[in-house]
Amino acid sequence: MAIVDVTIIPIGTETPSVSQYVACIHEVLKTYEGKVTFQLTPMSTLIEGELPVLFEVIQAIHEVPFKHGIKRVATNIRIDDRRDKLSTMEGKLEAVQSKLAQTSSEIYQQDKIN
Repeated sequence: MAIVDVTIIPIGTETPSVSQYVACIHEVLKTYEGKVTFQLTPMSTLIEGELPVLFEVIQAIHEVPFKHGIKRVATNIRIDDRRDKLSTMEGKLEAVQSKLAQTSSEIYQQDKIN
């Protein structure tokens, strides 16, 4: 399973706001529910699934601004494809949170001693 961080950038919009394109992109993502998991962030969208499906999804969402009259689109894609063990968005967050909890506990113990 892979995780992609994707940003679709419509170029030449009438206003600086692109939220309407983001909303349309997420409507397309909903059609892939069950095949991928996705999460909107303030700057991009994270999508998790099998790599061939992810490429299909990326192509579909890349087309959204074109379907709404935009003539140029830039798409940034970052892929995390770990193959030695199952890697999920949730699992990655849990791993960091457990490390943060350990660090907090260690700091707490040091404060009690001093």
